[in-house]
This record gives sequence, structure tokens and C-alpha cells, in this order.
Amino acid sequence: MASVDVGNIRNVVLLSHSGAGKTSLSEAMIFNAKHVTRLGRIEDGNTVSDFEPEEVKRSSSVQTTLIACEADGYKVNFLDTPGYDDFQGEVTAALRVVESSMILLAAPSGVDVGTERAWNMSTDHGLPRMFLVNKMDRENADFDRCVSEIQAAFGNQCVAFQIPIGNAQDFKGVVSVIHPPADVPAEVADQMEAARERLIEAVAETDDALADRYLEGEELTNQEVEEAVRAGILSGNLVPIVAASSTDNVGVEECMALVREFFPSPKDGVKPELATGGDGFEADPNGPLAAFVFKTTADPFVGKLSVFRVYRGVIKSNSEVWNSGRETAERIGQLYLPRGKSQENVTEVSAGDIGAIGKLSDTLTGDTLCLREQPVSFEAIDFPVGFYRVAVSPATKADLDKMSTSLARIVEEDPTLRYSRDPDTAESLISGLGDAQIDVAMDKIRRKFGADLKVKMPKVAYKETITQTIKSEYRHKKQSGGHGQYGHVIIRLEPMERTTGFEFGTEVVGGKVPREYFPSVEKGVMKAMDEGVLAGFPMVDMKAVLCDGSFHDVDSSGMSFEIAGNQAMRKGVADAGPILLEPIMKLHVTVPDAYTGEVMSDLNGKRAKILGMTPHDGTTEIEAEVPQGAVQRYSQDLRSVSQGRGVYRLEFDHYEPLPPDQQPRVIEEAKRAKEEEKV
Repeated sequence: MASVDVGNIRNVVLLSHSGAGKTSLSEAMIFNAKHVTRLGRIEDGNTVSDFEPEEVKRSSSVQTTLIACEADGYKVNFLDTPGYDDFQGEVTAALRVVESSMILLAAPSGVDVGTERAWNMSTDHGLPRMFLVNKMDRENADFDRCVSEIQAAFGNQCVAFQIPIGNAQDFKGVVSVIHPPADVPAEVADQMEAARERLIEAVAETDDALADRYLEGEELTNQEVEEAVRAGILSGNLVPIVAASSTDNVGVEECMALVREFFPSPKDGVKPELATGGDGFEADPNGPLAAFVFKTTADPFVGKLSVFRVYRGVIKSNSEVWNSGRETAERIGQLYLPRGKSQENVTEVSAGDIGAIGKLSDTLTGDTLCLREQPVSFEAIDFPVGFYRVAVSPATKADLDKMSTSLARIVEEDPTLRYSRDPDTAESLISGLGDAQIDVAMDKIRRKFGADLKVKMPKVAYKETITQTIKSEYRHKKQSGGHGQYGHVIIRLEPMERTTGFEFGTEVVGGKVPREYFPSVEKGVMKAMDEGVLAGFPMVDMKAVLCDGSFHDVDSSGMSFEIAGNQAMRKGVADAGPILLEPIMKLHVTVPDAYTGEVMSDLNGKRAKILGMTPHDGTTEIEAEVPQGAVQRYSQDLRSVSQGRGVYRLEFDHYEPLPPDQQPRVIEEAKRAKEEEKV
């Protein structure tokens, strides 16, 4: 593969809601570049981009795929990202290594929540962007309506750069507004004239000198218009809108031409953020190496595959590089250009370009590769944090040995997943952005690592405590020939403040219980704390005081007093007004103002306590306390009531008494769970 000049490289992320046609567009692009000989279809499961079995099964992307298109001395690296919310981490990583974005929307449906999110993410990363109105061949497709919706939502700097010839089943091509043909089709001649006028007006608005000449009636030259368009797109003051039908491969080549001509190269685009601060550096292939790993996958053929972007210098096969973050050397074997499920071997990857390396020992997503003599470190990727949790367990004993290693590998592949163990419930937990992400992770573990894992909703870590002060007495006496067993204790149980845990004290006087038996009594009491009398949950926030008792010179022993302490505790708790405590979470929800009412209503149904509402620019942040058991599936609930526009974060806050009307349900569920565990 011939090396491409850095000025002719374009790195573009494809963004949209799920189903807008990013993968079909990628397929048409790579077909037009003659890298494949047939045009794959989502329905047939044979596209280059969606090659994983999990993607074929769902007819939807679940990971970012690199689609590199080379032609006419240019190389365009498209990053085809998932549109579904649960795979937002893939989008976040892709946004870090590109200079521009292409936002797709389906012509029949127009602007949707995915369009809004894509715009906001592009703005946050300072990326020049373009709108592609896709699926122009579909019923109810209307380019003019889509343009109006885009301008209403995002501003008049969004301007049509093409006019479609026909809509829906009559769509047969596009006419360029920026490069008008000599013979404009008669059916779009009037539209073309108005669009050209609007484009010139928008271009003039980006440059004061041009604006003055335009207002004075002076005609701008094509070269001036093109230069101003390029500058306007780079600054974000101009956003092209184009049209296509990716499945019919109509308008796709024209879209690619605009990408090459007007989107920035690595020389012109956003400079990378350095962990040490500063403005980054130029994309110079002759400088010292600086590369950033933005994606890690477990490939069944080459093992761990690290996908990277080179910002400076050249990385070569069969060389050695320095991982600055982990301060370790890495041996570089064969370099690859990933293209779907296949990898093309390459000898080097130069500044501005994207490639992959197999079998790096210590390098993970977010690491920097450089020269040991000239270290550099890029800012880590700020991945979204997922609060949707499930408990995971092996399906069979054979899967138990594979579970920990396979979960560690899948977390390595997707940093938005977290693997942990809950000390209160003794469950292994995996958390992520939603149920679809977890389902895909389990499918990958089964396929790649041969471990069959089951998932279910995690147990809620309820606790038990007491509400009254009482005294409890127990005499343990057993005679079976020879030495017997004797231990007699009277303990006082007292409720304590929340979060104070447990205390054990003694008030025995006169040696009624010898001091050497105090630890045994405490041990018996502590064992009883592990399992409450209501539903078997651990007991907390109480004090046990050994205040009296008696002993036998021959038959008393540590074991006897341990048993006595344990039984006195159990008996006493039952008489001390036992109650259940439930974990309360602190919830922060941010939603557009239009959905605040629905979110509040949903929270009220979850027994939430609203602490406050803070208005922002068009959104409201709601702060609430809500029982953990009510928000186990909140990612799905919020998506439903906010139409995918809400975001939230969740953290444990405190325990408080479970309402009496809820106790029978929790007790019954706990009993049923114990019976199921015995089976």
C-alpha cells in the first residue's frame, strides 16, 4: 500500500441514530473505492462494517469499524459508529481521533434524538461537520423538509450544498450547488438558483470583506466562494447538507468528493490534547513518534488487536515503541489496516493515519505509544459511566474457571463495562450503559472465550436492625456424660444511629461471667448479626451489652458461651422491634424541559424524594433520593419517558427504614430466593 501524503488524509466519524444508514453508506463508499467487488446489504448480513455475529444477528452496529477508502491520491478513514445509546463508549473513542464528522439522518423521519446528540458531540469536540440526508429513495422522503428541520434545530449556517433530483421512488441523483453543472436539469432549475443564492449569502456571512462586496452587489468568483466555504466549514460557521441513497449508491460519490475537497486534513484539524497540557503539535511524519490507542478488540485470529491513530512520526512493523503511561516497552510485530473482519498487512503507518497492531502485552485503550527518548502522553478518553448493573454467574461448573478471565478480557475491550464484586450480596456484578450492551458482551464471551454466563437483576443489599431496647437471656445447658456444657448470659440490645455499625460492650460485675468468656460471647453475637430474623439479611446499627449471666466451674467453656451469646442475640432481636433497611441512591437526572413532567411523574411512582430542580439552558437537572430496588432498570425507564434524551448518574447515599407496606413483599422474595438456591 503506497503511503498517502498527510494533507490528503481525511478522518471522518459517521454519527446518527440507529438505522439512519451509516453502515450502508460505508459499504457504498468502500465499493466505489474498488476495495470490494460487491455491494453488501444489512439484510443479508454481508456488509464489510457489520461483520461480527452479534451485529449480523441484530442488523445493527455494536462497535466502531474502520472503513478506509483510497482513491485518486486521497485516503478517507471513515469510522462507522453504533447509533444505539448503549454503545456510546464506541462513539466517544472514535470522536477523539478524527478531524470531522458526518451526521446522517433518514429522509423520511428527519431530525431525531440521534441527530441532536451527534450535533452536540461534534460541537463538544470542535469538529467541522456535514449533514447527509440519507434514504432519499424511501417513501415519504422529503429533502426540503429535512433541510428546514435541520436549520430550525441547529441554525441557518446549515446550508444545502446539493439539490436532489426527485424524492422517494423518483430520486435519481443530485446536482451540486457549490459546483453547478453547465446544464442544470430543468426540473430543479428554480430550486438551484435559490439554493445557489442562499449558499453565496451564507458564505458572505462568514467573511466581513466578502459580506461588504456581496451587499454592494459585486459578484464573487468561484475560487473566492470555494476558499470561503473551506474556511467556513473548518471554523464551524458553515455546515453543508447533502443528499444520498446509500443502498442504491446514488449521491455517494458526490458526497465523497465534498469530503475530500472541504473537510480538514490532520494538518488543519483539531490538535490532540496532551496530558501535560499545551496545544498539541503538527501532524509531521518526520517528527518523533506519537500514537494513541483508541480501541482494543479480542480478535479470534490475531489475539488482542489494538487500533491506533498516529499523530506524529511513523510507526513501523518489527520495531519497538514506548508506552509512556505504563512506562514499558512494547514490541511491534505486524501492522494491519483493518477492513471489516479482514486485515491488510502494512509495513508502516504514518502521521495522520489509522492502523492496528496485534498482541501488545500491556497496552490498553487510552494508552500513548511513542519513543522512549522523547516521551509524550495524550489525555485519556473520558468514557461515559454506566449505572445499569446485572449479576453474572457461570451456567455450569466448567464455566466457573473461565468466568473471571473472560470478564476481564471483555472489560479490556469495552472500557464502559465495569466488573466488580458486591461484598454485601457476594454477587459478581457487571455494569454498563444498558441491557443491549450487556447482552452483546455475554454473546461475545460465549463466542470468543467459550464461557456461558447467566445474568439476572442483582440482589438489593437490604439490612436489618432493631427499634427497641430490650434484655435477652439464654441459658445453654447440656449433659451427655462426662463434662457437660454450660453457658448463661443476659445481654441488652440497643438501637444505634444509622451508619454506626455494631458495638459490643460488657457490664458484668462480681465475676458472674469470667472475663475469658467475653470474646466467646462476642463471637456468638457477631455470628447472629450475619443473618437477621425477618428475612435473613445482615443486621446493623445496634449495640449488644453483656450485663449478667452465670457459669459452671467444670462444664463452662468458650464454645458454651458462644452458643449462649448467639441464641440470646437471636431471641432478643425478635423481641426488639426488628425492621428492614433499604439502600437509598442519590440520583441526578438531566432532561430537556419538555420531558421534566414525565420524569418527575415516573420518579414519584418509584417512591423518590425530590431534593431539588436546577434549570439550565433548555434542560432541567433533577436531584432525588430513590430506593435502589426501584432504579435497577432506570436506564430503560429514563430512555422511555424522555425518548432517549435524558442522562443520569447514580450513587449510593445511605440506608433508611423500608416502609411497612413494602416489608412483606421483600421478606417473601428473600424466602423464595433461598428456596431456589437450595434446589
